[in-house]
Amino acid sequence: MRFTPAGIPSLSLILVHESEVQEAGQARQVKAEFKAVAFAAVAERLAVQTLGSNWNFVGFLAQARLGKQLVFHIQQFSSD
Repeated sequence: MRFTPAGIPSLSLILVHESEVQEAGQARQVKAEFKAVAFAAVAERLAVQTLGSNWNFVGFLAQARLGKQLVFHIQQFSSD
């Protein structure tokens, strides 16, 4: 965990997603890794969770400040 210049807790992390979906009548394995960030109370709560545990996240995608990559901004999370 780090803190913004304004003193707000900030957490940068990598989320890993794995699932199976149906596409054109066929099962397809979906795997993805992507950057995510959390701020304030959400960051503090997330920082104490066990690595590798399963969670459901709510948030939004935005471009990184200094690049073209997308970053998922976590606004809420709950156990799977």
